[in-house]
Amino acid sequence: MASYNKVLLMGNLTRDIELRSVAGGQSVARIGLAVNRNFTTQSGERREEVTYVDCEAWGKTGETMAKYLSKGRPVFIEGRLKLDQWEDKEGNKRSALRIVVEGFQFIDSRTGGGGGGGGHSARDDGGGDWQSKAPASAGGDQGMPGDDIPF
Repeated sequence: MASYNKVLLMGNLTRDIELRSVAGGQSVARIGLAVNRNFTTQSGERREEVTYVDCEAWGKTGETMAKYLSKGRPVFIEGRLKLDQWEDKEGNKRSALRIVVEGFQFIDSRTGGGGGGGGHSARDDGGGDWQSKAPASAGGDQGMPGDDIPF
């Protein structure tokens, strides 16, 4: 049986990223993302639907996101679906579907002034080898933090 688990989302952060350390010293970031969908009903009325998505980013990915992103900032996320299951204090079975972030891309420039800048992204390709996917451009980095970014 073949399987494929890939999620691509672009939205705005609903809160500041929460970065924690777990057993073994590894860090994990909890991320809330709002993804908007605009559509027109059959009667011609314009509507907007918002989907709220919980995400988590591990290690360097989470640390970098927590350092450079904050509530309201747009971000493009690449990852996979993961179903967490647990038992609550009352013994009830609980579950939550989350996105595990495997890579992300800044959508706007850090200094503000219109979206669409950026072009910087990070991706952990398994072995912890970070690569910049930023395109070479004559216009510079459009206000991004630049050489301070660890990827």
